[in-house]
Amino acid sequence: MRYHIDTIPVWDSLKLEGECLLCALHRKTELGEAERYLGASVMEPDTRIQVNDKGFCPHHHAMLFSMSNRLGHALMLESHLTETRRRTEKAFASLQKAAHAYSSASMLERLKKGSAARADMEKIAEEISTMASSCILCDSIQENMDRYLHTFFHLYQNDTEFRNKFNASKGVCLPHMATLIQWAPQELPAKDVADFITRLTDMETQNLNRMQDDISWFIKKFDYRYLDEPWYTSQDAVERTVNKLRSWCVGQEPNPKE
Repeated sequence: MRYHIDTIPVWDSLKLEGECLLCALHRKTELGEAERYLGASVMEPDTRIQVNDKGFCPHHHAMLFSMSNRLGHALMLESHLTETRRRTEKAFASLQKAAHAYSSASMLERLKKGSAARADMEKIAEEISTMASSCILCDSIQENMDRYLHTFFHLYQNDTEFRNKFNASKGVCLPHMATLIQWAPQELPAKDVADFITRLTDMETQNLNRMQDDISWFIKKFDYRYLDEPWYTSQDAVERTVNKLRSWCVGQEPNPKE
């Protein structure tokens, strides 16, 4: 059963006792997928076809570029560029045709919101935008995260130890809290949704209050009157607050071993 395969990483992320187990899962998945695409899979025909079609977003291109495998990156770029040139050749020809039609039209026709030539230009621009914003790594991560979310709710509903440990944890970041709220009605029995949301919001309130105390104390430590006072748990308050509000993006990796 797939749940048995996926329960280990979900449990491991919870046991880290970090600010968000879903951020830890996401980052671990992201690093693993990046290494996979730069590894042996770069030569697998099925993978190359998907990479050629979707490419990578700016964030994941930067990540791949930083991983010291310029050849693997270049191999994927070469075939993706070839596919992109094939697709843009037709789009550019259609775009030129629509642009000439728009420029040759009367002022009245150009001002029309429903101008056919203008609509064609906008449609092609949207196609180019879609072509330039797709990312196979983002899609792969999302597919994995969807599976982990199913597993999270399976464990929460059926494993008392997991549920109790999660309810006593530091909660999740706000973006992942929103994700859990969205998934709850489809993953939990209707009678259990209210209890889950109540526990989740109470947990989040408690941990946001903790963040407030830490960030406030961090600021006070820059006041000479508090110079000799201990830092307590506030030394990394900036990083943890950013990550709590916006998902992990700065500071120590959410998986300490990574």
